[in-house]
Amino acid sequence: MIASFNLIEGGLALCLCVAALACLFDRHLLRASCLFVVFALFMTLAWWWLEAPWLAVAELILGALLTGASLFYALRAYRPNGAASSHRANATPHYDSFRGSWPHGLTRALLALAWCFMMWGAIRFVMPEMVYSPAEHPLVMAAVVIAATAMGAFALHHHLLRRLLAFNILGSGVFLLLAGMAGTEEGAQALISVGLAIAWLGSLLGALLIRHLFLLEGKNALSLDSQTKEQPQ
Repeated sequence: MIASFNLIEGGLALCLCVAALACLFDRHLLRASCLFVVFALFMTLAWWWLEAPWLAVAELILGALLTGASLFYALRAYRPNGAASSHRANATPHYDSFRGSWPHGLTRALLALAWCFMMWGAIRFVMPEMVYSPAEHPLVMAAVVIAATAMGAFALHHHLLRRLLAFNILGSGVFLLLAGMAGTEEGAQALISVGLAIAWLGSLLGALLIRHLFLLEGKNALSLDSQTKEQPQ
């Protein structure tokens, strides 16, 4: 259980939040994918700080390495030497130009706000002491911010890859919140490890589907809303 505030833990919580927000709201998809890898590395440090070395190893392998590779595959960012021109036509665009209407954004923002209230209610009953001393639980507070923001981004974005990024960051926030509530005993670590493995499999499937949709139907297939109109950059 996270017991007390200190400078290192607070700095780690701040780095997690900054990396998550930058990843979620950067429209340059390659840069956002790189920021996700940075976020996963900070998550690795967070698990190590919480004295959960097995989770740190799982996060490093499943999060930073395998999920990062899945995201880059969806973008087809890496190409064999000498084959850049032949692969350029098959490379997913690296910028999200899909724009939604303001009623869409308002509706999704209200959904994210409802999610925040649900999380607050859970914390209020499971960890009542945190309501009165949030500064003593910086990583839990970071988990709340990350999960709530990722849920909002998942609801708001049209681009499938950005939703895949939000899905992964949301999962990390939920796992960190679970560790803050239940501790990092062996049972909790095993449960979170299974969750990390399932999240990676979901990310791999999502990356494969994104590539398949793009190759079959082109750029417009990357938007959830087939009626989305592209705005000039």
